[in-house]
Amino acid sequence: KKVFRNAKNIKGPVLVHVVTKKGKGYKPAEENPDKFHGIGPFDVATGIPYKKNKAPTYTEVFGQTMLELAKNNHKLIGITAAMVDGTGLKPFAQKYPERFFDVGIAEQHAVTFAAGLAANGLRPVVAIYSSFFQRAYDQIIHDVCLQNLPVVFVIDRGGLVGEDGPTHHGVFDYSYLRIIPNITLMAPKDENELRNMLYTAINFPGPIAIRYPRGNGYGVDLDTDFHLVENKIELLRPGRDLALIAIGSMVYPASEAAQILANEGIEVAVINARYIKPLDKDGIINIAKKIGRIITIEENTLLGGFGSSVLELLSENGLSQCILDRLGIPDYFIEHGDRFSLLEKCGLTANIIVQKVKSYLNKEDIKHNYYVKASK
Repeated sequence: KKVFRNAKNIKGPVLVHVVTKKGKGYKPAEENPDKFHGIGPFDVATGIPYKKNKAPTYTEVFGQTMLELAKNNHKLIGITAAMVDGTGLKPFAQKYPERFFDVGIAEQHAVTFAAGLAANGLRPVVAIYSSFFQRAYDQIIHDVCLQNLPVVFVIDRGGLVGEDGPTHHGVFDYSYLRIIPNITLMAPKDENELRNMLYTAINFPGPIAIRYPRGNGYGVDLDTDFHLVENKIELLRPGRDLALIAIGSMVYPASEAAQILANEGIEVAVINARYIKPLDKDGIINIAKKIGRIITIEENTLLGGFGSSVLELLSENGLSQCILDRLGIPDYFIEHGDRFSLLEKCGLTANIIVQKVKSYLNKEDIKHNYYVKASK
């Protein structure tokens, strides 16, 4: 109080410098300020978060995979921008301190720094949240992609992030990255595919990005050996009535929807696209010709996103009529809330996908067009 009273009586500009301490008065928060930067329900006595899902998070799987890959690749470098724990790089930083760099809240510098390392023969992996990655857009274009440098971008918190709200939802990266020349963009359907995509990325000759959501994976078995992920769609479920082409976090909801529909006698194919750029052109065109009806599903804004890229591809090949709908994030800022409720509001849950499929299969004009085309 005394300081502020004195400041009030001083003529002219006054700067009051206050040293803050996160979690002051609560020992678990004082000892782990990074973990309490954004926190869900936790045990007050211990400070340990409640974990309903026992599956590891995508962030944890990324961090562990970095450790495994670094054993045999001494050129692998980890970089982040004041998100050491949040991106899962803390174990890497502790084991390989000479190969890890936290540049502070300076995403632009992180990307340019990575470009310099890549130009000198190293393999930098830049891990940044999707919403913060936007800050380095100029550097992504001019310092990395224009020079076609082998920098790996790991984009955490892609999609809706729940209670962190509209400032942190990472729903634009498919759109703002896919328009840049030279870049390759992938999204894993689960944590095992993330591991193999990271292995693919560090062996890739140019700029490449991997985007995955916040939260837990699905508890799938993890491969003991790594393999390259080819730019080919993955047919997870065959079907003749309609095809759901999903990317990243939307693959499992699409599969769940297909199972519900199968129980009602509706055969829906489920395709894991894997790549946003470049698309598996032949694979998607063949699906369009064979099945004739497609709904794309993505946890990204619909404007210029994955569905738009599929629509562009089919339009260029005279098959634009095969796209019945594109499901994704609408053109407005999504408020905060629990992740499932937000996905439901955006029409990205299995039950809503089921409703969408039924609405199109019940349209006689769609049925007519499909059977006429299929008979030719």
